[in-house]
Amino acid sequence: MTGNTAVIAITRNGIDIANKIMERMPEVQVYAPIKFANSVMHKMNWFNEQTAQLVANLFKKNDALICIFSLDAVVRLIAPFLVDKKTDPAVIVIDDKAHFVISALSGHLGGANSLARLVSSFFDDCLPVITTAADVNETIAVDLLGREFSWIIENIENVTKVSALMVNEEKIGIYQETGEKGWWQNKSLPRNVTVVSELEDLKSPHFKGALIISDRIIDDQLILEKSVLYRPKSLVVGIGIHRDTSNEVIDYGVMNTIKTEGLSFNSIRNIATIDREASVKGLQDFSSRHRIPIEVFDRNKLGIVPVPNPSEVVKRFEGTSSVSEASSILSAKGVLVVPKQKYPPDLTVAVARVKF
Repeated sequence: MTGNTAVIAITRNGIDIANKIMERMPEVQVYAPIKFANSVMHKMNWFNEQTAQLVANLFKKNDALICIFSLDAVVRLIAPFLVDKKTDPAVIVIDDKAHFVISALSGHLGGANSLARLVSSFFDDCLPVITTAADVNETIAVDLLGREFSWIIENIENVTKVSALMVNEEKIGIYQETGEKGWWQNKSLPRNVTVVSELEDLKSPHFKGALIISDRIIDDQLILEKSVLYRPKSLVVGIGIHRDTSNEVIDYGVMNTIKTEGLSFNSIRNIATIDREASVKGLQDFSSRHRIPIEVFDRNKLGIVPVPNPSEVVKRFEGTSSVSEASSILSAKGVLVVPKQKYPPDLTVAVARVKF
């Protein structure tokens, strides 16, 4: 739901509400004025500073705040610390009787909308108050599409423009060539949205905006200027290396292969290789630097994978005739899209596309 979550209560009723939240969400940290302190509520964080100072500290340190006091007060307290929707924490506000749970800040990207719905379910006759246009109109939230699948938006600057087109029911085209299919849970897409089978179809003036879900580099400016481009985690990079292959060599080989083949680095899901090479420092450094996980396979599993470019030399040293191609195919459970590329003397790179 969210990461670190702080609950702030400043009345006795608020403390009761906070305790009910803590029963359902034991990971939260609850804060209340020390004047209400007692020995029974041992999990409470009692504070004696001004509420304004507490809120200022918690706003900077947490992913979400649950404030059990008036919306007016919350707005005044958090206003000096607002930055943007990509970094501000989620903030929800609950009245002193738990009649309403209001999503006040970072409704989409921060998760306040979903948090408000969850918390409201803890109380009888409590309503979540959601005001973001995409939710109210039950249309596609452009800034959240694919978030649960770790998709990356590559041109974030277009999100606001296309979001406005979406909620105003302008014609939107969607082109998807890879990635998870279950991103829209409703029975049918909004009436202003059309799925197209060819990327070129998005050039039509019929479409005022577009959503593109692809792992390929797209350089057509006519399409890009009206589109939001999503990068699903759809590529697996298979790597064959030596014990002393450096991070710099791996970085160059992967980057060059991806760029030359017209693919997006942001769509790499993981690296795949043989188990004996997983501990190579250069590979570990590459993985850590780019936050790309490594999946390994033993030579027996790799040896039974059909590949287009087996090598007797590799078989002599590794016990299997393929590492980069076989490991990428095995990890992706899909098809090879870039056959083995050699970077002498100690690196091979191959790329497979994940089967969804």
